[in-house]
Amino acid sequence: MTPFDTETSRRYALQHFPDICQPRPENSHKGTFGTVAVIGGSKGMTGAALLAAEAALYGGCGKVMVGLEHYPPPVHHARLELMADDAVSVSAGSADVWVLGCGLAETDRAAALLAPVCRRADALVLDAGALNLLAKQALPLPDVGQTVRVLTPHPGEAARLLKSSVDAVEQNRVWAARELSSRHQAWVVLKGHESVIASAQGFLRINRSGNAGLATAGSGDVLAGLIGSLLAQGIAVEQAIAASVWLHGVAAEWLAARQTGPIGLLAGELPVAIRWLRNRLVSTAGNAA
Repeated sequence: MTPFDTETSRRYALQHFPDICQPRPENSHKGTFGTVAVIGGSKGMTGAALLAAEAALYGGCGKVMVGLEHYPPPVHHARLELMADDAVSVSAGSADVWVLGCGLAETDRAAALLAPVCRRADALVLDAGALNLLAKQALPLPDVGQTVRVLTPHPGEAARLLKSSVDAVEQNRVWAARELSSRHQAWVVLKGHESVIASAQGFLRINRSGNAGLATAGSGDVLAGLIGSLLAQGIAVEQAIAASVWLHGVAAEWLAARQTGPIGLLAGELPVAIRWLRNRLVSTAGNAA
C-alpha cells in the first residue's frame, strides 16, 4: 500500500488555502459556520441531492437543508443531521449558500422551482440539472455584483452552455472555462482530469489532485456540496472554490492509499475522507503557530 503524504498536503494547503487551515474558536456555534440549502433530487435521482448535502455537512458548515423534488425519497439517508423536506418548502426558506440542480430533471416545474431562489440568493452553486436549465435560458441570474455564482459543469454541460461540442471543450479546456466565466460573470469549475477553475476577474487555476476513482456517479454532487459548505463558512471565495476542488481530489488519493479505489471508489466514501483531511490541516496550522 502506497502511504499517503500528509505533510506535502499540509504544506500545499497552508501556502494556497490558508483560510481552510484555521482552527475554530471555542465559543463558536452552528450559526458561525453557515447554512447550506441543497435543492434537487427528482424521481430516480434523489441520491444526488443527498450526496451533495452530506458532503456539505462533512465539509464543516453548521447546518444543511435538503429540498427534494421527489419527496419523500425512495432511499433512506443515514445522516439524520440533514434537514430534509420537499423542495418547495426548502426553497421558500433562507440559507447562506444555495446548491441547485443535483439530480434535478430539466423540466418547467424545476425551472419554476429554482427561478425565485436564483433571483434572491446571495451565493449560488449551479450543478447538473440547473446548468442544463441555464443553457436553455430557463433560469434568471441576479445582476452582476449582487451574488457569488459558481458553475460546475462537466464537459458535456459546458458544451451545452457554450453551444459548442464536447470535443471543442476538451481540446481547449482553459478557453472553455474562461469563456463560461466571462459570459455568465461567474466562477467556473470545469470538471474532469485536471479541473480548470476560472473567474470573470481573471483568476485561473488548474487542479492537479485526484485520480481515476473520481470517475464515478455522484462525485460531482459531492464537489458541489463541498463548494457550498466552504463558501457558507465564510472562507474567501477564491480559496473556497479552489480548495474544494483540491480537497475533493486529495480525498480520492487518500482513499486509494488506504486501498479504497481507485477502482470501485464510491462517491459516498469521499465526504469522510474530506473531513479527515480538513482536521489534519487545521491541526497543522495550530502547531505551526
